[in-house]
Amino acid sequence: MNSAPDIAVPKTRPRLAETLAVYLQRRVLIVMFLGFSSGLPLALSGSTLLVWMREAGVDLGTIGLFALVGTPYTIKFLWAPVVDALDVPWLSRLLGRRRGWLVFSQLLLIVAILLLAFTNPAISPLLVALGALLVAAASATQDIVIDAFRVESLDKNEQAAGMASYVAAYRIGMLASTAGALFLVTGFEDFGLGKNAAWTAGYLGMALLVLIGIATTLFATEPDNPAAADAAEHSNENALRRVARTAYSAFAEFLSRELAIAVLAFVVLFKLCDAFAGTMTAPFVIDLGFTRNDYAAIVKGVGLAATLIGGFAGGMVARAYPLATSLWIGAVLQTLSNLAFYWLALMGTDYTALAIAIIAENFTSAIGTVIFVAYLSSLCRNPLHTATQFALLTALAAVGRTYLSASAGFVAESVGWPMFFVSSTVTAIPSFILLAWLQRRGHFAKLDAAKG
Repeated sequence: MNSAPDIAVPKTRPRLAETLAVYLQRRVLIVMFLGFSSGLPLALSGSTLLVWMREAGVDLGTIGLFALVGTPYTIKFLWAPVVDALDVPWLSRLLGRRRGWLVFSQLLLIVAILLLAFTNPAISPLLVALGALLVAAASATQDIVIDAFRVESLDKNEQAAGMASYVAAYRIGMLASTAGALFLVTGFEDFGLGKNAAWTAGYLGMALLVLIGIATTLFATEPDNPAAADAAEHSNENALRRVARTAYSAFAEFLSRELAIAVLAFVVLFKLCDAFAGTMTAPFVIDLGFTRNDYAAIVKGVGLAATLIGGFAGGMVARAYPLATSLWIGAVLQTLSNLAFYWLALMGTDYTALAIAIIAENFTSAIGTVIFVAYLSSLCRNPLHTATQFALLTALAAVGRTYLSASAGFVAESVGWPMFFVSSTVTAIPSFILLAWLQRRGHFAKLDAAKG
């Protein structure tokens, strides 16, 4: 029998001064800088790498398949129990479990970016794929820890501000590894380096930026972590058994919840339309006739302001409205933004049209992302399994970007750019159906009530 339909839970609208003051809290600022660290690596195995590959002459079909190097983001829940159950030797003893894992993953990330820097897409795409896969694996591990750290560190009244700051800084990190990296590559070329050598030097510069995340981790305070206390109670268990027990408990607890399978399907599909179009944005802009610097300045530079405003707007929406209403706002806006790229494909090499399309996409995507992260955080109610359950949810959210979007390049080649973006809009329909169904079953109202 169906539960009662969602009833809008009234929220006390926060005063503007209170809304702004929470962004200056130390814990929120720490989360913001960790957002930069989390956003930095994604483009290095994604859009920036695709520009490098396109310039090297790699075909669109192969570029589309490179979405598969994001596989670690979709399976990271497999090693998330290790993060919940075990300490990193020496580092965890010195810094605490969460911060120890953060520094460890950030050091791995530096090594992986360095390895990718010395590849050549024109000579060995397979070696490039391996390097990108290692960057994604190190980045996914860092994300596991940052997500757990954020949920455990912030008070309830700081969660929305923390998510907005995190998303804004995440996009700034992506800006650094897209526009920043592309301008850096151009600068090295102007300095006299060959094209591939300039790309290598650009990636070396990106590896240095990971130090910002390490510095933030060292400055942060270790959050209270019930998982660590639970592990101490089972310290006589061997490491493998402890990890297995943590994994089983985390997944069993989540899957025992009402509507668990439908919830997981909704998590997979909510950002699909965004991911499907976003996978091909870089080659689309290049094919349309814009230069690498045009891409860096307009796609990433102009889009930054829209992203920041959209992120904070999403945080305000998440604080002011019930969860279901917020998700509908985010879902509709991020879907309609794809039509701006359809219009751009018809306009051709038009800088004003490009700027408008990018502003629309970044603004609406940031709103949708903040609201979506708020929803995922509300699903992680058990502090014993924060890292594992959040990793499971974000891994499923990455399925759209990694697997369901892998065919995007072939679709673009088959139907052309205008119809490709129409097709990407259609991919939002399944998430709309699930959103309406879950709302009717009272799923979101229960989460609102649990938050208090």
